[in-house]
Amino acid sequence: MKPHRLTMTHQLVLGYDLQKHMDVFRAVKAQPTQLGQFHSADYIDFLARVTPDNMGDYSAAMGKHNFNEDCPVFDGLFEYCRLYAGASIQGAVRLNHGLCDTAINWSGGLHHAKKGEASGFCYVNDLVLAILELLKYHARVLYLDIDIHHGDGVEEAFYLTDRVMTVSFHKYGDFFFPGTGALIDIGEQRGRYYTLNVPLKDGTDDKTFHSLFKPIMAKVMEVFQPGAIVMQCGADSLANDRLGCFNLSMKGHGEAVSFMKSFNVPMLVTGGGGYTKHNVARCWTYETALLVDQKVSEELPETHYHEYFAPDYSLNVAAHKIMDDHNKKDYVEKMKTEVLENLRHLACAPGVQFNEVPPDSMLPDYEDVPDVPEGVGGGYMERIGRFAHEHGVIRPNELYADDKDNWGD
Repeated sequence: MKPHRLTMTHQLVLGYDLQKHMDVFRAVKAQPTQLGQFHSADYIDFLARVTPDNMGDYSAAMGKHNFNEDCPVFDGLFEYCRLYAGASIQGAVRLNHGLCDTAINWSGGLHHAKKGEASGFCYVNDLVLAILELLKYHARVLYLDIDIHHGDGVEEAFYLTDRVMTVSFHKYGDFFFPGTGALIDIGEQRGRYYTLNVPLKDGTDDKTFHSLFKPIMAKVMEVFQPGAIVMQCGADSLANDRLGCFNLSMKGHGEAVSFMKSFNVPMLVTGGGGYTKHNVARCWTYETALLVDQKVSEELPETHYHEYFAPDYSLNVAAHKIMDDHNKKDYVEKMKTEVLENLRHLACAPGVQFNEVPPDSMLPDYEDVPDVPEGVGGGYMERIGRFAHEHGVIRPNELYADDKDNWGD
């Protein structure tokens, strides 16, 4: 989960000139009150106070909030959480107002974090916070997770509601973390049948994955009819991942992104797991290209990190040629039948009562907009839009293709 993989992704995106086909925004740090829309007050307070120097004073709180070798304390922890969570919330706000059709935050996707505790390298659940923001404008939001690990934190947050459907394709069994996400976990109370889990076995390849993914997700879109989608694209489901055990190629992984994009529903796309950093950078760069409708060459552009991609210097991440797929045909068919049968219980997409829309979590500060009379330089709303755009967008000369990008290693 080190930021290095994000820097490598950033370099490749710039190397392919993909930034020219999208707006790139500075992340706005989420405020503690915004994090508190999901997380408990005592947990947020703990995150804000604990440091490597004083962690000995918080031994009881560290146990309570599940801090351990998987979730260590490090310098800048709270600022890191505020940045990646703020970026996902910011993306959701822009989707709500129709300012974009797709928002990307590769630093987000920390799907294991719970209301009052960290889990599996995840401290603040930016996905839950983004979904809560989207629910202000959309009656139904779909959460889709293709990380090799089950999206337990998001599922738990919305397990009792029919306004959010969570769908997770993940490795299950053999004591694989986090140990949740069985086929029989389908939600409770009003949320019954609004949780879908597709538990897969070692060696899952492109063919097996998409024989389940495409029919299931097509039916989900038909029945649930979401107003917005949040898609977690953890790259640890790729072949050759240090912690993963699937056999997806980069193109197979990206095919899932393209399939969901084809429904033309506003979508927030995030990162997630991924522990072979050069393959993570390849995957997320490729999927950025798919999302902005650009074709990129197999030959990688020269960047500061070019040697990390030796010996082939190729964009592609191929599947293993000799890895066995342990998902037998009858198991796959039985699982697909059961998941589709669960969806048959949803007679129609759930509605929601009309209510006053809550305020956005993030509103640009317009106090410095010059007092220009109407008719001079465009109307007030036009000037507001121009001000917000000029003060939020990172200009091309602020993006560097060398190591001077200030994104950190």
